Amino acid sequence: MRPLTLTIPKPLLKVNGKPIIEYILESFPPQIDEVIIVVKYLGFQIKKHLGNKYRNLKIKYAQGSDKGTAYSFLAAKIYLHNERFLLVYGDEIPDPIDVQNCLAKDLSILTFKTQSPQACGIAYLRKDGTIVKIIEKPQKSKSDLAVDGVIVLNTDIFNYLPQLTKGEYYFSTLVGSFVRDYPVVPVLARNFIGDITSPHDLMRVRRLLRLRHQ
Repeated sequence: MRPLTLTIPKPLLKVNGKPIIEYILESFPPQIDEVIIVVKYLGFQIKKHLGNKYRNLKIKYAQGSDKGTAYSFLAAKIYLHNERFLLVYGDEIPDPIDVQNCLAKDLSILTFKTQSPQACGIAYLRKDGTIVKIIEKPQKSKSDLAVDGVIVLNTDIFNYLPQLTKGEYYFSTLVGSFVRDYPVVPVLARNFIGDITSPHDLMRVRRLLRLRHQ
């Protein structure tokens, strides 16, 4: 996302005048009243920006890790105790209805159909429709069901250890271990926007959101 992120963290980049992180917080239904935000790069800007803006939410912060997204996620463990929770990646713009549909299931992952499985994390299903495994960016795949960054988990995920992959500990390795042992349901996205990984994506998402609200 450079040069846009040289002086600002990605969740504060604006789409149609609103930072990405505000889209995330405003996608949550009323029953979510507590949020844990894991910050690292220029995290002080996120804390300053949010301040007391969302008085309906009790916001706590955890410090991310240099070791990868798995250890950054594990930093939130101190706030979670034997409970179910929603996880959203910090560069997502979730549709509120998709969030509600995920929360309607005990354990779930938002998914979308892709024509490029080699660029995504791909979910493979059991006969009962739950996810048996997730493979990151397979060269060949019989599944076209890609996983997105909206996930309903419980604190049993903290029983698994991150695995080193290509020099980094990715959060997806924890989820991959979790789905093998727990019945996680794929929820097909109603309004999938796609990854926000480049300045071009910001322009694409701006157009999509404008069309959605016409």
